[in-house]
Amino acid sequence: MKFELKTENENYSNSFSLIFKTILSLVLIIIFCDVALKLGIISRHYQIDYNCRLLSLEKSTSNFKKLSRLSKLKSKQRIWEFCREIIK
Repeated sequence: MKFELKTENENYSNSFSLIFKTILSLVLIIIFCDVALKLGIISRHYQIDYNCRLLSLEKSTSNFKKLSRLSKLKSKQRIWEFCREIIK
């Protein structure tokens, strides 16, 4: 006769590895999302800086439109004041 004793150690190790993989995946997703958001902010800052410098050289309506979209300012006077602060 054969006698087998089943232990639950394998079940605990499988559930632990599943929980660990899930937590690791969530942490990686959070880190990548944070990096993507920060890169977007940095990119927006450099676009505003670049367009303000362009506006100081060439006063075209396309530059005003780009800056209006980036800075969410509508009047040309406010865009000028905003760019003066940035270029300083």
